[in-house]
Amino acid sequence: MNASDKEVEELLLAEKLRYEECNQGHVFKYLSVLTTSEKQSLLKQLQSIEVQKLAGFISTAKEEIQSQDLCSTDTRVRPFSGKVESISSDKELALKYYLLGLDATRKNSVGALLLAGGQGTRLGFNGPKGMYDIGLPSGKTLFCLIAERIRKLIQLSEASDSMDSDKMDGRVCVPLYIMTSPMNDKVTREYFEANNYFGLPSEDVIFFAQGTLPCVSSNGSILMESPSQISLAPDGNGGVYSAMERCGIISDMSSRGIEHIHAFAIDNALTKPADPSFIGYCIAEKADCGNKVLWKSGPHEKVGVIAEIDEKPCVVEYSILSKAMAEMVDADDKLIYGAANVCNHYYNFSFLRDRVLPNLGSMYHIAEKKIPVWNEEIGAIRTPSTNNGIKLESFIFDVFPLSSSMAILEVDRQQEFSPVKNAPGSETDSPDVARKMISSLAKNWLLQAGSNLTGGMNSSLCEVVPMSSYGGEGLGAYKDRDIVCPFTV
Repeated sequence: MNASDKEVEELLLAEKLRYEECNQGHVFKYLSVLTTSEKQSLLKQLQSIEVQKLAGFISTAKEEIQSQDLCSTDTRVRPFSGKVESISSDKELALKYYLLGLDATRKNSVGALLLAGGQGTRLGFNGPKGMYDIGLPSGKTLFCLIAERIRKLIQLSEASDSMDSDKMDGRVCVPLYIMTSPMNDKVTREYFEANNYFGLPSEDVIFFAQGTLPCVSSNGSILMESPSQISLAPDGNGGVYSAMERCGIISDMSSRGIEHIHAFAIDNALTKPADPSFIGYCIAEKADCGNKVLWKSGPHEKVGVIAEIDEKPCVVEYSILSKAMAEMVDADDKLIYGAANVCNHYYNFSFLRDRVLPNLGSMYHIAEKKIPVWNEEIGAIRTPSTNNGIKLESFIFDVFPLSSSMAILEVDRQQEFSPVKNAPGSETDSPDVARKMISSLAKNWLLQAGSNLTGGMNSSLCEVVPMSSYGGEGLGAYKDRDIVCPFTV
Protein backbone atom coordinates (compact mmCIF):
# COMPACT_ATOMS: atom_id res chain seq x y z
CA MET A 1 0.00 0.00 0.00
CA ASN A 2 1.55 3.31 -1.07
CA ALA A 3 1.35 6.55 0.90
CA SER A 4 -1.67 7.91 -0.95
CA ASP A 5 -3.60 4.64 -0.55
CA LYS A 6 -2.82 4.62 3.16
CA GLU A 7 -4.01 8.22 3.48
CA VAL A 8 -7.32 7.38 1.79
CA GLU A 9 -7.81 4.42 4.16
CA GLU A 10 -7.14 6.62 7.20
CA LEU A 11 -9.56 9.28 5.99
CA LEU A 12 -12.22 6.67 5.27
CA LEU A 13 -11.81 5.32 8.79
CA ALA A 14 -12.37 8.80 10.21
CA GLU A 15 -15.48 9.21 8.05
CA LYS A 16 -16.76 5.80 9.11
CA LEU A 17 -16.64 6.84 12.75
CA ARG A 18 -18.49 10.07 11.91
CA TYR A 19 -21.20 8.28 9.95
CA GLU A 20 -21.63 5.51 12.52
CA GLU A 21 -22.26 8.15 15.20
CA CYS A 22 -25.17 9.31 13.06
CA ASN A 23 -26.49 5.77 12.45
CA GLN A 24 -25.44 5.88 8.80
CA GLY A 25 -22.60 3.35 8.91
CA HIS A 26 -24.28 1.18 6.24
CA VAL A 27 -22.78 3.41 3.50
CA PHE A 28 -19.50 1.54 4.10
CA LYS A 29 -21.06 -1.89 3.47
CA TYR A 30 -19.21 -2.48 0.22
CA LEU A 31 -15.94 -0.81 1.15
CA SER A 32 -13.88 -4.03 1.07
CA VAL A 33 -14.67 -4.69 -2.61
CA LEU A 34 -14.05 -1.16 -3.90
CA THR A 35 -11.07 -0.23 -6.04
CA THR A 36 -8.76 2.58 -4.99
CA SER A 37 -10.42 5.05 -7.39
CA GLU A 38 -13.88 4.02 -6.16
CA LYS A 39 -12.78 4.56 -2.57
CA GLN A 40 -11.51 8.02 -3.48
CA SER A 41 -14.83 8.84 -5.14
CA LEU A 42 -16.80 7.66 -2.11
CA LEU A 43 -14.52 9.57 0.25
CA LYS A 44 -15.08 12.79 -1.68
CA GLN A 45 -18.84 12.37 -1.34
CA LEU A 46 -18.69 11.46 2.32
CA GLN A 47 -16.59 14.51 3.17
CA SER A 48 -19.01 16.86 1.39
CA ILE A 49 -22.03 15.78 3.45
CA GLU A 50 -22.88 17.33 6.82
CA VAL A 51 -24.21 14.01 8.01
CA GLN A 52 -24.54 15.20 11.60
CA LYS A 53 -27.22 17.69 10.47
CA LEU A 54 -29.17 15.33 8.23
CA ALA A 55 -31.46 13.83 10.89
CA GLY A 56 -32.36 17.32 12.11
CA PHE A 57 -33.25 18.47 8.59
CA ILE A 58 -35.55 15.48 8.13
CA SER A 59 -37.17 15.84 11.54
CA THR A 60 -37.92 19.52 11.06
CA ALA A 61 -39.36 18.90 7.58
CA LYS A 62 -41.66 16.17 8.93
CA GLU A 63 -42.80 18.39 11.79
CA GLU A 64 -43.82 21.04 9.25
CA ILE A 65 -45.94 18.48 7.39
CA GLN A 66 -47.64 17.43 10.62
CA SER A 67 -48.29 21.06 11.50
CA GLN A 68 -49.98 21.62 8.15
CA ASP A 69 -52.09 18.48 8.58
CA LEU A 70 -53.29 19.57 12.02
CA CYS A 71 -54.23 23.07 10.95
CA SER A 72 -56.02 23.86 7.70
CA THR A 73 -53.86 26.05 5.49
CA ASP A 74 -56.93 28.07 4.48
CA THR A 75 -57.38 29.20 8.07
CA ARG A 76 -53.73 30.26 8.32
CA VAL A 77 -53.36 32.08 4.99
CA ARG A 78 -54.07 35.79 4.91
CA PRO A 79 -53.42 38.54 2.35
CA PHE A 80 -50.06 40.27 2.60
CA SER A 81 -50.53 43.11 5.10
CA GLY A 82 -47.46 45.15 4.15
CA LYS A 83 -46.98 47.79 1.49
CA VAL A 84 -47.16 46.87 -2.18
CA GLU A 85 -45.87 49.66 -4.43
CA SER A 86 -46.34 50.07 -8.17
CA ILE A 87 -44.26 52.70 -9.97
CA SER A 88 -45.09 51.81 -13.57
CA SER A 89 -47.36 54.84 -14.00
CA ASP A 90 -45.66 57.27 -11.59
CA LYS A 91 -42.58 58.67 -13.35
CA GLU A 92 -41.65 60.99 -10.50
CA LEU A 93 -41.68 58.21 -7.91
CA ALA A 94 -39.89 55.85 -10.29
CA LEU A 95 -37.12 58.41 -10.80
CA LYS A 96 -36.77 58.89 -7.04
CA TYR A 97 -36.19 55.19 -6.44
CA TYR A 98 -33.98 54.86 -9.51
CA LEU A 99 -31.63 57.62 -8.34
CA LEU A 100 -31.55 56.19 -4.82
CA GLY A 101 -30.56 52.79 -6.18
CA LEU A 102 -28.04 54.31 -8.58
CA ASP A 103 -26.43 56.10 -5.65
CA ALA A 104 -26.05 52.78 -3.82
CA THR A 105 -24.51 51.29 -6.98
CA ARG A 106 -22.09 54.19 -7.23
CA LYS A 107 -20.99 53.54 -3.65
CA ASN A 108 -20.10 49.93 -4.54
CA SER A 109 -22.65 48.58 -2.08
CA VAL A 110 -24.74 46.55 -4.59
CA GLY A 111 -24.17 42.94 -5.63
CA ALA A 112 -25.99 40.79 -8.20
CA LEU A 113 -26.76 37.15 -7.39
CA LEU A 114 -27.58 34.98 -10.40
CA LEU A 115 -29.13 31.52 -10.04
CA ALA A 116 -27.76 29.58 -13.01
CA GLY A 117 -27.60 25.93 -12.03
CA GLY A 118 -30.07 24.73 -14.64
CA GLN A 119 -29.49 22.96 -17.92
CA GLY A 120 -31.23 23.75 -21.21
CA THR A 121 -32.75 20.28 -21.52
CA ARG A 122 -36.34 21.45 -22.03
CA LEU A 123 -35.08 23.86 -24.67
CA GLY A 124 -33.44 21.05 -26.57
CA PHE A 125 -30.06 22.55 -25.71
CA ASN A 126 -27.18 20.50 -24.37
CA GLY A 127 -25.53 22.85 -21.92
CA PRO A 128 -26.15 25.44 -19.19
CA LYS A 129 -29.30 27.42 -19.85
CA GLY A 130 -27.35 30.68 -19.62
CA MET A 131 -25.36 29.74 -22.73
CA TYR A 132 -28.56 29.50 -24.80
CA ASP A 133 -28.95 31.87 -27.79
CA ILE A 134 -32.62 32.88 -27.89
CA GLY A 135 -32.35 34.10 -31.49
CA LEU A 136 -31.89 37.85 -31.15
CA PRO A 137 -30.32 39.73 -34.09
CA SER A 138 -27.20 40.25 -31.96
CA GLY A 139 -26.93 36.55 -31.13
CA LYS A 140 -26.48 37.38 -27.45
CA THR A 141 -27.00 34.53 -24.99
CA LEU A 142 -28.80 34.83 -21.67
CA PHE A 143 -25.46 35.06 -19.85
CA CYS A 144 -24.30 37.80 -22.21
CA LEU A 145 -27.49 39.83 -21.73
CA ILE A 146 -27.06 39.75 -17.93
CA ALA A 147 -23.36 40.68 -18.01
CA GLU A 148 -23.77 43.52 -20.50
CA ARG A 149 -26.72 45.00 -18.61
CA ILE A 150 -24.50 45.14 -15.54
CA ARG A 151 -21.77 46.82 -17.60
CA LYS A 152 -24.26 49.42 -18.78
CA LEU A 153 -25.49 50.02 -15.25
CA ILE A 154 -21.91 50.62 -14.17
CA GLN A 155 -21.50 53.16 -16.98
CA LEU A 156 -24.65 54.97 -15.89
CA SER A 157 -23.37 55.11 -12.31
CA GLU A 158 -19.94 56.37 -13.33
CA ALA A 159 -21.50 59.10 -15.48
CA SER A 160 -23.46 60.53 -12.56
CA ASP A 161 -22.56 64.08 -11.46
CA SER A 162 -22.38 63.02 -7.81
CA MET A 163 -19.62 60.49 -8.44
CA ASP A 164 -17.66 59.91 -5.23
CA SER A 165 -14.00 60.79 -5.63
CA ASP A 166 -12.90 58.97 -2.49
CA LYS A 167 -14.12 55.55 -3.62
CA MET A 168 -11.49 52.82 -3.71
CA ASP A 169 -9.55 53.01 -7.02
CA GLY A 170 -12.22 55.32 -8.40
CA ARG A 171 -14.28 52.73 -10.25
CA VAL A 172 -17.81 51.48 -9.80
CA CYS A 173 -18.05 47.76 -9.18
CA VAL A 174 -21.12 45.52 -9.24
CA PRO A 175 -19.89 42.00 -8.46
CA LEU A 176 -21.82 39.23 -10.22
CA TYR A 177 -22.12 36.11 -8.07
CA ILE A 178 -23.17 33.12 -10.18
CA MET A 179 -24.53 30.00 -8.52
CA THR A 180 -23.90 27.03 -10.80
CA SER A 181 -24.52 23.33 -10.14
CA PRO A 182 -22.04 20.46 -9.89
CA MET A 183 -23.28 19.48 -13.37
CA ASN A 184 -22.52 22.77 -15.15
CA ASP A 185 -19.96 24.57 -12.98
CA LYS A 186 -16.88 23.77 -15.07
CA VAL A 187 -18.40 24.54 -18.47
CA THR A 188 -19.95 27.80 -17.17
CA ARG A 189 -16.60 29.03 -15.86
CA GLU A 190 -14.92 28.10 -19.15
CA TYR A 191 -17.63 29.86 -21.16
CA PHE A 192 -17.16 33.14 -19.30
CA GLU A 193 -13.39 32.90 -19.56
CA ALA A 194 -13.56 32.19 -23.31
CA ASN A 195 -15.77 35.28 -23.75
CA ASN A 196 -13.57 37.54 -21.60
CA TYR A 197 -16.37 37.74 -19.02
CA PHE A 198 -18.37 39.79 -21.53
CA GLY A 199 -16.39 42.89 -20.59
CA LEU A 200 -16.75 42.61 -16.82
CA PRO A 201 -13.57 42.46 -14.71
CA SER A 202 -12.82 38.78 -14.12
CA GLU A 203 -12.32 39.40 -10.41
CA ASP A 204 -15.90 40.69 -10.21
CA VAL A 205 -17.46 37.51 -11.63
CA ILE A 206 -17.53 34.95 -8.83
CA PHE A 207 -18.74 31.39 -9.35
CA PHE A 208 -19.90 28.95 -6.70
CA ALA A 209 -21.68 25.61 -6.97
CA GLN A 210 -25.04 24.70 -5.52
CA GLY A 211 -24.96 21.97 -2.91
CA THR A 212 -26.45 18.50 -2.85
CA LEU A 213 -28.02 16.38 -0.11
CA PRO A 214 -28.29 12.62 0.24
CA CYS A 215 -31.52 10.92 -0.77
CA VAL A 216 -32.85 8.89 2.15
CA SER A 217 -35.37 6.15 2.84
CA SER A 218 -38.57 6.82 4.76
CA ASN A 219 -36.74 6.03 8.02
CA GLY A 220 -33.90 8.42 7.22
CA SER A 221 -31.22 5.99 6.02
CA ILE A 222 -28.97 7.28 3.23
CA LEU A 223 -29.65 5.49 -0.07
CA MET A 224 -26.84 4.09 -2.23
CA GLU A 225 -26.82 4.49 -6.00
CA SER A 226 -23.94 2.02 -6.31
CA PRO A 227 -21.43 0.42 -3.93
CA SER A 228 -19.22 3.51 -4.29
CA GLN A 229 -21.82 6.23 -4.87
CA ILE A 230 -24.31 7.79 -2.47
CA SER A 231 -27.57 8.87 -4.09
CA LEU A 232 -27.45 12.67 -4.14
CA ALA A 233 -29.89 15.34 -5.32
CA PRO A 234 -29.64 19.14 -5.62
CA ASP A 235 -30.89 20.90 -2.49
CA GLY A 236 -33.20 23.28 -4.40
CA ASN A 237 -32.66 26.93 -5.26
CA GLY A 238 -32.96 27.66 -1.55
CA GLY A 239 -29.60 25.95 -1.25
CA VAL A 240 -28.10 29.21 -2.45
CA TYR A 241 -27.80 30.44 1.14
CA SER A 242 -25.81 27.52 2.51
CA ALA A 243 -23.70 27.51 -0.66
CA MET A 244 -22.93 31.20 -0.18
CA GLU A 245 -21.69 30.52 3.33
CA ARG A 246 -19.81 27.33 2.42
CA CYS A 247 -18.09 28.81 -0.66
CA GLY A 248 -17.02 32.10 0.92
CA ILE A 249 -19.52 34.34 -0.88
CA ILE A 250 -20.80 35.87 2.36
CA SER A 251 -17.22 36.60 3.36
CA ASP A 252 -16.49 38.16 -0.04
CA MET A 253 -19.57 40.38 0.18
CA SER A 254 -18.55 41.50 3.64
CA SER A 255 -15.02 42.39 2.55
CA ARG A 256 -16.35 44.38 -0.42
CA GLY A 257 -18.84 46.31 1.70
CA ILE A 258 -21.90 44.94 -0.11
CA GLU A 259 -25.08 46.06 1.62
CA HIS A 260 -27.75 45.32 -1.00
CA ILE A 261 -28.14 42.08 -2.96
CA HIS A 262 -30.41 41.53 -5.95
CA ALA A 263 -31.10 37.83 -6.64
CA PHE A 264 -32.69 36.53 -9.84
CA ALA A 265 -32.86 33.48 -12.10
CA ILE A 266 -31.12 33.02 -15.43
CA ASP A 267 -34.22 32.06 -17.41
CA ASN A 268 -35.87 35.51 -17.48
CA ALA A 269 -34.69 37.21 -20.69
CA LEU A 270 -35.95 40.61 -19.47
CA THR A 271 -34.24 40.59 -16.06
CA LYS A 272 -32.76 43.93 -15.01
CA PRO A 273 -29.79 42.81 -12.89
CA ALA A 274 -28.97 44.95 -9.86
CA ASP A 275 -32.07 46.96 -10.78
CA PRO A 276 -31.57 50.42 -9.23
CA SER A 277 -35.32 51.12 -9.08
CA PHE A 278 -36.00 47.94 -7.11
CA ILE A 279 -33.00 48.43 -4.85
CA GLY A 280 -33.87 52.09 -4.33
CA TYR A 281 -37.43 51.20 -3.34
CA CYS A 282 -36.21 48.62 -0.82
CA ILE A 283 -33.74 51.14 0.61
CA ALA A 284 -36.46 53.78 0.92
CA GLU A 285 -38.70 51.30 2.73
CA LYS A 286 -35.84 50.23 5.02
CA ALA A 287 -36.58 46.67 3.94
CA ASP A 288 -34.54 43.70 5.09
CA CYS A 289 -36.00 41.61 2.27
CA GLY A 290 -37.89 42.47 -0.90
CA ASN A 291 -39.75 40.81 -3.74
CA LYS A 292 -40.40 42.12 -7.23
CA VAL A 293 -43.76 40.78 -8.42
CA LEU A 294 -46.13 40.79 -11.36
CA TRP A 295 -49.90 40.83 -10.91
CA LYS A 296 -51.54 37.59 -11.96
CA SER A 297 -53.15 37.59 -15.41
CA GLY A 298 -56.14 35.78 -13.93
CA PRO A 299 -57.30 34.23 -10.64
CA HIS A 300 -56.22 30.74 -11.60
CA GLU A 301 -52.85 31.41 -13.20
CA LYS A 302 -50.58 28.65 -11.91
CA VAL A 303 -48.07 30.71 -9.97
CA GLY A 304 -47.23 31.24 -6.31
CA VAL A 305 -48.29 34.52 -4.71
CA ILE A 306 -47.14 36.70 -1.85
CA ALA A 307 -49.33 36.29 1.22
CA GLU A 308 -48.97 35.60 4.93
CA ILE A 309 -49.17 32.39 6.92
CA ASP A 310 -49.44 32.76 10.67
CA GLU A 311 -48.90 36.52 10.13
CA LYS A 312 -45.52 36.03 8.47
CA PRO A 313 -44.75 36.91 4.83
CA CYS A 314 -44.38 33.95 2.50
CA VAL A 315 -45.07 32.58 -0.94
CA VAL A 316 -48.25 30.50 -1.14
CA GLU A 317 -48.44 28.04 -4.02
CA TYR A 318 -51.49 28.30 -6.26
CA SER A 319 -52.53 24.74 -5.36
CA ILE A 320 -52.99 25.73 -1.71
CA LEU A 321 -55.43 28.59 -2.34
CA SER A 322 -59.08 27.63 -2.43
CA LYS A 323 -61.12 28.67 -5.47
CA ALA A 324 -62.85 31.37 -3.40
CA MET A 325 -59.56 32.78 -2.13
CA ALA A 326 -57.99 32.81 -5.59
CA GLU A 327 -60.95 34.79 -6.94
CA MET A 328 -61.14 37.36 -4.12
CA VAL A 329 -60.87 41.00 -5.30
CA ASP A 330 -60.63 44.35 -3.54
CA ALA A 331 -62.75 47.48 -4.01
CA ASP A 332 -60.90 48.25 -7.25
CA ASP A 333 -61.62 44.75 -8.61
CA LYS A 334 -57.95 43.79 -8.24
CA LEU A 335 -57.05 40.27 -7.15
CA ILE A 336 -56.25 40.20 -3.44
CA TYR A 337 -54.02 37.16 -3.87
CA GLY A 338 -52.50 38.47 -7.08
CA ALA A 339 -48.84 39.34 -6.38
CA ALA A 340 -47.13 36.64 -8.43
CA ASN A 341 -43.72 35.50 -7.32
CA VAL A 342 -41.16 35.33 -10.19
CA CYS A 343 -37.87 34.67 -8.33
CA ASN A 344 -36.69 38.28 -8.22
CA HIS A 345 -35.59 39.21 -4.73
CA TYR A 346 -33.75 41.81 -2.65
CA TYR A 347 -31.80 41.21 0.55
CA ASN A 348 -30.08 43.51 2.95
CA PHE A 349 -26.71 41.93 3.68
CA SER A 350 -27.20 41.92 7.45
CA PHE A 351 -30.50 40.06 6.96
CA LEU A 352 -28.68 37.27 5.14
CA ARG A 353 -25.84 37.11 7.64
CA ASP A 354 -27.74 37.55 10.89
CA ARG A 355 -31.19 36.07 10.20
CA VAL A 356 -30.97 33.65 7.32
CA LEU A 357 -27.73 31.76 7.90
CA PRO A 358 -28.46 30.85 11.54
CA ASN A 359 -31.85 29.39 10.53
CA LEU A 360 -31.00 27.31 7.47
CA GLY A 361 -31.74 23.99 9.15
CA SER A 362 -35.46 24.76 9.39
CA MET A 363 -36.01 25.39 5.68
CA TYR A 364 -36.06 21.95 4.07
CA HIS A 365 -39.11 20.25 2.63
CA ILE A 366 -39.75 16.59 1.94
CA ALA A 367 -40.37 15.40 -1.60
CA GLU A 368 -41.24 11.73 -1.98
CA LYS A 369 -39.61 10.35 -5.14
CA LYS A 370 -38.79 7.22 -7.12
CA ILE A 371 -35.06 7.08 -6.45
CA PRO A 372 -32.78 4.68 -8.36
CA VAL A 373 -30.89 2.55 -5.84
CA TRP A 374 -28.34 -0.26 -5.88
CA ASN A 375 -29.90 -3.71 -5.88
CA GLU A 376 -27.48 -6.19 -4.34
CA GLU A 377 -29.33 -9.26 -5.65
CA ILE A 378 -29.06 -8.31 -9.33
CA GLY A 379 -25.84 -6.32 -8.95
CA ALA A 380 -27.22 -3.25 -10.72
CA ILE A 381 -29.09 0.00 -10.20
CA ARG A 382 -32.85 -0.46 -10.00
CA THR A 383 -35.48 2.24 -10.52
CA PRO A 384 -38.59 1.47 -8.45
CA SER A 385 -42.15 1.76 -9.77
CA THR A 386 -43.35 3.53 -6.61
CA ASN A 387 -41.88 6.15 -4.32
CA ASN A 388 -39.13 4.59 -2.26
CA GLY A 389 -37.37 7.55 -0.72
CA ILE A 390 -37.15 11.20 0.17
CA LYS A 391 -35.34 14.14 -1.34
CA LEU A 392 -34.81 17.22 0.81
CA GLU A 393 -35.17 20.54 -0.96
CA SER A 394 -35.60 24.17 -0.11
CA PHE A 395 -36.81 27.19 -2.03
CA ILE A 396 -35.17 30.58 -2.22
CA PHE A 397 -38.30 32.25 -0.82
CA ASP A 398 -38.33 30.04 2.29
CA VAL A 399 -36.50 32.85 4.10
CA PHE A 400 -39.38 35.31 3.70
CA PRO A 401 -40.98 34.46 7.09
CA LEU A 402 -37.75 35.61 8.75
CA SER A 403 -38.30 39.13 7.42
CA SER A 404 -39.55 41.84 9.73
CA SER A 405 -39.79 44.50 7.01
CA MET A 406 -40.71 42.95 3.67
CA ALA A 407 -41.05 45.30 0.67
CA ILE A 408 -43.06 44.33 -2.42
CA LEU A 409 -42.65 46.11 -5.76
CA GLU A 410 -45.12 45.47 -8.56
CA VAL A 411 -43.72 45.82 -12.10
CA ASP A 412 -45.07 45.57 -15.64
CA ARG A 413 -44.99 42.05 -17.07
CA GLN A 414 -44.37 43.31 -20.61
CA GLN A 415 -41.26 45.17 -19.53
CA GLU A 416 -39.70 42.79 -17.03
CA PHE A 417 -40.70 39.16 -17.40
CA SER A 418 -40.21 36.73 -20.24
CA PRO A 419 -39.08 33.31 -18.99
CA VAL A 420 -37.25 31.00 -21.38
CA LYS A 421 -38.18 27.50 -20.27
CA ASN A 422 -39.97 25.67 -23.06
CA ALA A 423 -38.70 24.55 -26.45
CA PRO A 424 -38.92 26.80 -29.53
CA GLY A 425 -42.42 26.71 -30.97
CA SER A 426 -44.15 26.55 -27.58
CA GLU A 427 -46.91 29.09 -27.05
CA THR A 428 -45.65 30.23 -23.65
CA ASP A 429 -42.32 30.72 -21.89
CA SER A 430 -40.36 30.05 -25.07
CA PRO A 431 -37.43 31.80 -26.80
CA ASP A 432 -39.88 32.86 -29.53
CA VAL A 433 -42.01 34.77 -27.02
CA ALA A 434 -38.92 36.29 -25.40
CA ARG A 435 -37.62 37.57 -28.76
CA LYS A 436 -40.97 39.19 -29.52
CA MET A 437 -41.09 40.87 -26.10
CA ILE A 438 -37.52 42.19 -26.39
CA SER A 439 -38.33 43.43 -29.90
CA SER A 440 -41.52 45.15 -28.74
CA LEU A 441 -39.65 46.80 -25.88
CA ALA A 442 -36.94 48.05 -28.29
CA LYS A 443 -39.57 49.65 -30.54
CA ASN A 444 -41.33 51.28 -27.58
CA TRP A 445 -38.05 52.70 -26.27
CA LEU A 446 -37.28 54.37 -29.58
CA LEU A 447 -40.82 55.68 -29.94
CA GLN A 448 -40.57 57.17 -26.45
CA ALA A 449 -37.25 58.73 -27.45
CA GLY A 450 -39.04 60.48 -30.32
CA SER A 451 -37.97 58.28 -33.24
CA ASN A 452 -40.09 57.80 -36.33
CA LEU A 453 -40.33 54.07 -36.94
CA THR A 454 -41.08 52.83 -40.43
CA GLY A 455 -41.06 49.45 -42.15
CA GLY A 456 -42.52 46.25 -40.76
CA MET A 457 -43.51 47.51 -37.32
CA ASN A 458 -45.52 44.43 -36.41
CA SER A 459 -43.57 41.66 -38.10
CA SER A 460 -39.94 42.76 -37.82
CA LEU A 461 -37.48 41.67 -35.14
CA CYS A 462 -35.76 44.63 -33.49
CA GLU A 463 -33.26 45.01 -30.68
CA VAL A 464 -31.65 47.66 -28.51
CA VAL A 465 -28.56 45.94 -27.15
CA PRO A 466 -27.77 46.32 -23.43
CA MET A 467 -24.70 48.49 -23.99
CA SER A 468 -26.92 51.02 -25.78
CA SER A 469 -29.55 51.19 -23.04
CA TYR A 470 -30.19 49.47 -19.70
CA GLY A 471 -33.87 50.36 -19.44
CA GLY A 472 -34.78 52.76 -22.24
CA GLU A 473 -32.54 55.66 -21.20
CA GLY A 474 -29.84 57.31 -23.31
CA LEU A 475 -31.59 57.12 -26.68
CA GLY A 476 -32.01 60.86 -27.18
CA ALA A 477 -29.73 60.80 -30.23
CA TYR A 478 -32.52 59.04 -32.11
CA LYS A 479 -35.09 61.79 -31.58
CA ASP A 480 -36.79 62.88 -34.84
CA ARG A 481 -34.80 60.28 -36.76
CA ASP A 482 -36.40 57.87 -39.21
CA ILE A 483 -35.60 54.32 -38.10
CA VAL A 484 -36.46 51.48 -40.44
CA CYS A 485 -37.64 48.21 -38.91
CA PRO A 486 -36.05 45.74 -38.42
CA PHE A 487 -33.22 47.51 -36.61
CA THR A 488 -30.49 46.81 -34.10
CA VAL A 489 -29.34 49.75 -31.99
